[in-house]
Amino acid sequence: MWERLQHMLIKEFIQILRDPRMKAVIFVTPLLQLLVFGYAVTTDITQITMAVSDFDHTQESRELVRRFESSGYFRVVQRVGEARALQELIDRGTVKAALQFDPGFTRDLKRGRSAVVQVLVDGTDSNTAGVVMDYANRIIAQYNRQAAHEALAVREVAMGTPPADALRPRLGEVDLRSRAWYNPDLRSRNYNVPAVIAIIIMLTSLLLTSMAIVREREIGTMEQLMVTPIRPAELILGKTLPFALIGFFDVALITTAAVFWFTVPIRGSLLLLFGATALYLLSTLGIGLFISTVSKTQQQALMSTFFFYLPAVLLSGFMFPIANMPVAVQYLTYVNPLRYFLVIIRGVFLKGNGPAVLWPQMLALAILGAVLFTASTLRFQKRLE
Repeated sequence: MWERLQHMLIKEFIQILRDPRMKAVIFVTPLLQLLVFGYAVTTDITQITMAVSDFDHTQESRELVRRFESSGYFRVVQRVGEARALQELIDRGTVKAALQFDPGFTRDLKRGRSAVVQVLVDGTDSNTAGVVMDYANRIIAQYNRQAAHEALAVREVAMGTPPADALRPRLGEVDLRSRAWYNPDLRSRNYNVPAVIAIIIMLTSLLLTSMAIVREREIGTMEQLMVTPIRPAELILGKTLPFALIGFFDVALITTAAVFWFTVPIRGSLLLLFGATALYLLSTLGIGLFISTVSKTQQQALMSTFFFYLPAVLLSGFMFPIANMPVAVQYLTYVNPLRYFLVIIRGVFLKGNGPAVLWPQMLALAILGAVLFTASTLRFQKRLE
């Protein structure tokens, strides 16, 4: 058996290395996808284009605008003299936000009244708009605190209080000390790049497995294999094991690029990562094997692969939290291997989690992989017969 399997593996690798398309899928595509997704998939919102309409023309209004610019989030690209121009800039998409000061802003501020400043945000993208408004609220809240302390200091100095006492708050203050664990700089890339690795491995293994087997059927070599002494189980193992080894190679290649190119930390065990990858590949190779049994041409295999791949990504928690999905849709995610592997790979990379924490996801992958691979193998054997 092992001798026949060895010859089968050698044959598969020779075929793979002779096919330029296969070599591109194995070596070039994963790195290109990592670079594209690694730079493009980010939730960090910076350099928000902003327009300013200042009808107050005072030092205080200019100071608040300066705070928006120096925050690192906003970039003032235009200053206009009328409110209608702000709406036109937002309508055309020239700016994402606008800041408008009405006349009397500083006068009301110095008299202790509420000084109105209007922040207009393009709400087409609700998520981005919410983040922009949160940034603006934080900047204005910080400005209010400093203005209140300065006003208190000036008032108490005018009443004869020593300057040292004037600058000391009269009431206790809440000292908030926040700390973000596992990702102190809150880089979205640290969260997204490990997920991109899981997505690339799924796509690569699905494409290689489904298209390679269908290609054998198209060129007529599958019939030649069936008349050899090799058993159906050995044939299936010989067709899937090379792509499992390629999957491990791609994981090592992409992980190296993620750590050294994107500086994503990996705090957990590499041995655990590769062990979980084996369970994950059991599921993806099983799905690829199933696709090969329902496809007659490579084009059909390609379309069937993406028919499964896109919903799997959407229902994995990569783009949208699973908890926010409808209950009926949440049940569908339980049969998605990508859902479990995302938790594992992010836990290994960012938190350094071990089997004591990740065993539920690994158990789910093992059960799902065993069921999928067994069912696909039985169907494949039936097709061979």
